[in-house]
Amino acid sequence: MNLLDTIRNTLVPIHKEGYLFVAAFFVVSLVLGLIAEPLFWIGLILTAWCAYFFRDPERVVPQDEDLVISPADGRISHVVMVVPPAELDLGSEPMLRISVFMNVFDCHINRAPVRGRISQIAYRAGQFVNAELDKASTDNERNGLVIESKHGKLGVVQIAGLVARRILCFVQPNEPLEAGERFGLIRFGSRLDVYVPAGGEARVSIGQRAIGGETVLAEFGSTKGPVVSRRN
Repeated sequence: MNLLDTIRNTLVPIHKEGYLFVAAFFVVSLVLGLIAEPLFWIGLILTAWCAYFFRDPERVVPQDEDLVISPADGRISHVVMVVPPAELDLGSEPMLRISVFMNVFDCHINRAPVRGRISQIAYRAGQFVNAELDKASTDNERNGLVIESKHGKLGVVQIAGLVARRILCFVQPNEPLEAGERFGLIRFGSRLDVYVPAGGEARVSIGQRAIGGETVLAEFGSTKGPVVSRRN
């Protein structure tokens, strides 16, 4: 492998939604450079961050329909039993909700947690409070998908946060999805909630880092019971 191949394999592609932002950051850097040279270098650093934010890496997705995969990179902020948002039509009984909080340095590509068919997409306007807060699930602007999977209907909700002001969804109702398939993106910093059907056991703990498309959030059909973790 030559140096060019090494560089090509190290660099991560940028999602097409980020091209305009990266270009805008770079143009602003050039303008700032005309005012003062140090401002150009600051702008260049911010341009590099913007490119990093919109990165779109390949992921190795577990091919097991008994697994629920993380829809995003980030930190597990909640693992609780709650009633899902009414607009998802998932009933009034509590479901296991696993929340993944993304900061501005996480990859923001959103991926399907399971294989299935999209039965419903529901957008709700709302506030922009800190997405780490539990009330963000009900108060914040959000876009929810209901996926009919092997184990029943699963909900995955894109939630805007303090900085995020745009939720993007690339799919439509009745479309099939493969586990790990890209379905959306949120700009800039936010959270995803996954509502797991009955029978699913959590396989992550609060504070754990998740990798979108790879980390197993929950599992069906296992006799192991809930996961137990500790800081070390």
